[in-house]
Amino acid sequence: MVAARQYIENILTAYRDATEANLHTPERVGNVVVQTADSCDEVMLTGDLHGHRQNFNRIKKIAALDRHPRRHLVLQEVCHGGPVYRENGGCMSHTLLEDVAALKVKYPRQVHFLLGNHELAEMTDYPIQKNKQMLNLQFRLGLQQMYGPEIEKVREAYLPFLQSCPLAVRLPHGIFVSHSIPEACDTRPFDATIFDREIGYMEYFEQSGVFHLVWGRDYRQENARAFAELVGASILINGHEPCYEGFGAPNDYQIVLDCCGEKAGYVILSTDRPWTHEEIMERVQLLK
Repeated sequence: MVAARQYIENILTAYRDATEANLHTPERVGNVVVQTADSCDEVMLTGDLHGHRQNFNRIKKIAALDRHPRRHLVLQEVCHGGPVYRENGGCMSHTLLEDVAALKVKYPRQVHFLLGNHELAEMTDYPIQKNKQMLNLQFRLGLQQMYGPEIEKVREAYLPFLQSCPLAVRLPHGIFVSHSIPEACDTRPFDATIFDREIGYMEYFEQSGVFHLVWGRDYRQENARAFAELVGASILINGHEPCYEGFGAPNDYQIVLDCCGEKAGYVILSTDRPWTHEEIMERVQLLK
């Protein structure tokens, strides 16, 4: 059964408003949200959700943004995964993307949704296959099941939202949060200007700096150190990599958070003091 017209209009409005909220986030500098002790007291960092609504609801409950107006929440990667529609097997994760947009509208200054590789794949129709299934096709089938002939209107609304998402969040004292980091930063150049300048539309469709940022899986110590130096950081917090325990530390610079499984890691960091890699690892908790 196709969604009611008013429901669809509400989704379109939420995406448009969320796009504006992304672009006009007060602490946004270029494509990075720069947090300071003046802008917020603490930041809750989470990992990939991939359609896991129960974990999303747990995150919202723990964040309690209404009760903590100076707490910020960083979310990432909701597309592809989770339950499917019984009728056609389409992926229902588009509903989580819609809820993230609505949350950004409700808390325009406090909520930050990072661009991830699966969202980039939806923007550019870059094919992703997992377990012999085409995730992009399943996502499109989910949209078709929910919106029927209005599917293109919905796509035309969420694509600008994804394009407007920040690439990173910078915390005080040298903490840099992005979906992933590029590969081989220690041996070849990386275009770090993507964090500071307007990104050309066609760059999203090429294997450009944005692509390498969100798709990289090079966890060597040397690579992490080179990227940290490039962005002026001492600690890198990322998603992207599945973690059975909900979090992990592949090297002395990176911490990886993952929220798409039964064990889902998050961390809340205050902005008024420096944190060591070891302290952050000890502070990571699991969603309950």
